Amino acid sequence: MLYDHLIAPFVEFGFMQRALAGSLMLSAGACPVGVFLMLRRMSLAGDAMAHAILPGAAAGFLLYGLEIVPMTIGGLIAGVIVALGAGAVSRFTIQKEDASMAAFYLISLALGVLIVSLRGSSVDLMHVLFGTVLALNDEALTLIATIAGTTLLLLAVFWRALVAECLDPLFLRSVSRLGTPVHFIFLGLVVLNLVGGFQALGTLLSVGLMMLPAAAARFWTSRVGPMCALAVAIGFASCIAGLLLSYHASLPSGPAIILSAGVVYLASILAGPRGVLRARVRHHRHRTA
Repeated sequence: MLYDHLIAPFVEFGFMQRALAGSLMLSAGACPVGVFLMLRRMSLAGDAMAHAILPGAAAGFLLYGLEIVPMTIGGLIAGVIVALGAGAVSRFTIQKEDASMAAFYLISLALGVLIVSLRGSSVDLMHVLFGTVLALNDEALTLIATIAGTTLLLLAVFWRALVAECLDPLFLRSVSRLGTPVHFIFLGLVVLNLVGGFQALGTLLSVGLMMLPAAAARFWTSRVGPMCALAVAIGFASCIAGLLLSYHASLPSGPAIILSAGVVYLASILAGPRGVLRARVRHHRHRTA
């Protein structure tokens, strides 16, 4: 019984194996990036960047159909343009970065939906917005593996600088020339992982696998290294649970994965060492002591 429910779907069906491999590789790269986004208090910026890739991916779809390479290149270009554009507006005008990012995000979302609608059907639009993790092919898996490997390599190389920038970016820039380059390298990793997630989860859900495991891990530890490792583990568990839920209950796979991560997040709020229940217990003990 346990084998039939938990193991057989991944053993007997190739599409489940590819979906599992793709989602696990996405988690390995995206979840640590999500931790740094959260520590920088840029979580909503990640959501905005996820929508920013939509016009470029839609343009690739308009010209070449559902081909991975053109949509990926288009998404990367659009993400870079939006990131630089929002940064330039906040730097050279009175508008703050969150407002400029929100403006670019809304424009990008509307433009991307419009472009897809020019050629595609409602099915194509759903594919772009919500992804098709169960339809990943070898080309998509190669792309996701490349992005995950590049992300982990750059995180290892620039780990100390990334941690220092999270804690005190002004100090890092005062003692090292790495401050500004590391910031842009990190933004590039965000865009890369969102583009990789777009292949499986679509533009609306790709940021979920990046942020929910990271947010859940924050309730269990305060150290950056263990937080990244725990976020990846939560991402792995969410992908496995979501795919199994999708298979057995005939549910959309992408939303099932993100909802599984959401369940872990809600449980972490309640039961984590830094969560609500533990905090109330400590407060009660302090008052009675």
